[in-house]
Amino acid sequence: MAALPRYAMSTSRDAHLHRDQGAWRSLALASLAHALHDGMSDMIYVLLPVWQAQFALSYGALAVLRALYVGSLALLQVPSSRLANYLNARTVLALGTLLTAVGYALVGLSGGLFGLGISLALAGAGASTQHPLASAAVSRAYGMAARVRLGTYNFAGDLGKAILPPTVSLLLTFMGWRAAVWVVAGFATVVAFLIRSLMPAVPYADSRTSTLNQLPAPPNAKAGFGLLLAIGVLDSAVRMAFLLLLPFLLQDKGASLTTVGAALSLVFVGGAFGKATCGWLGARFGLLATVIATEAGTTAAILAVLALPLAPALALLPLLGAMLNGTSSVLYGTVPELVASRGIEHAFAVFYTGTLCSSALAPVFYGRLGDAVGPVWAAGAAAVTALAVIPLMFALSPRLGPSHAAR
Repeated sequence: MAALPRYAMSTSRDAHLHRDQGAWRSLALASLAHALHDGMSDMIYVLLPVWQAQFALSYGALAVLRALYVGSLALLQVPSSRLANYLNARTVLALGTLLTAVGYALVGLSGGLFGLGISLALAGAGASTQHPLASAAVSRAYGMAARVRLGTYNFAGDLGKAILPPTVSLLLTFMGWRAAVWVVAGFATVVAFLIRSLMPAVPYADSRTSTLNQLPAPPNAKAGFGLLLAIGVLDSAVRMAFLLLLPFLLQDKGASLTTVGAALSLVFVGGAFGKATCGWLGARFGLLATVIATEAGTTAAILAVLALPLAPALALLPLLGAMLNGTSSVLYGTVPELVASRGIEHAFAVFYTGTLCSSALAPVFYGRLGDAVGPVWAAGAAAVTALAVIPLMFALSPRLGPSHAAR
């Protein structure tokens, strides 16, 4: 076979390098968007006591404010993915980030409950673009290698939660809350500009440049996606139920409020580590083995926390957090493998809508269960819920490609 001309080899290397650089920029900016939006979502918790004191709001009114943000975030995921069919996903993501910035800027101008509610709903509407479109951008950029990269993207969200709320708390020590919110809104505006200017255009479903089109379609993909969604809903329910009940479980063991705060930090640190590593584990050992290990480990760790005294229970929390949060990275990375390329944005939107609704409703269910039977038994029920994922995983496994079901 004749050797390729040197200029042809050079052109091929340049094209490959260009694709790698474009994929890296997609991952970096999608991760930045995830960190920003998740951090802005959680910084509301820092601002709620300030608003309560400023506007004499009840706890019920504060809950309404949070619900307005989360509700618009959850309910507009699918419409955001539909909009990306007409505008490029990069453009919609940038506009959504800008809308979130505008919403928070209006929060800083609000004079009461009504203004805060409308402004937060607007900010949540902008944030609804982030999960489905940033996830799809990473998936289309990396194709068959997307599972690990989605774990990196997922980890960035926890990083934003760890950085932005404490930063806002620090800003509140030397400036008013309105100015602090405007600082964050200004930063979000810069991020929106960076996304539109530096992120490569997300390939459309019928584009030959989309590496996602290299993925083989597994059999019974529609039923497989339904099973994956059910697993994601159960996984989110277990996570939110345990986080709701953990402070009360620790207080029953004699923990102070300071210790409870430290315990939650241990869970979140472990969760960030789990999100960073479980995507790689899923690519290395397969979805079936990884999810069974994390869900069975979650059940065992929750039961151990219930049985152990305070000190060893605290020591176990980082490991529990890693398993509690890590499963989500593997599940997100599997979404592109169960849908046609043209429907990936919509699939991510549906998946995130389901898990967000589960996150909102699960605390209500397990909270009522805790009122009826006590927090220990309610936490035990959450542990059993984690085990319910395992038979669903065995049902899902044959519907995955052979290289991802198990190794």
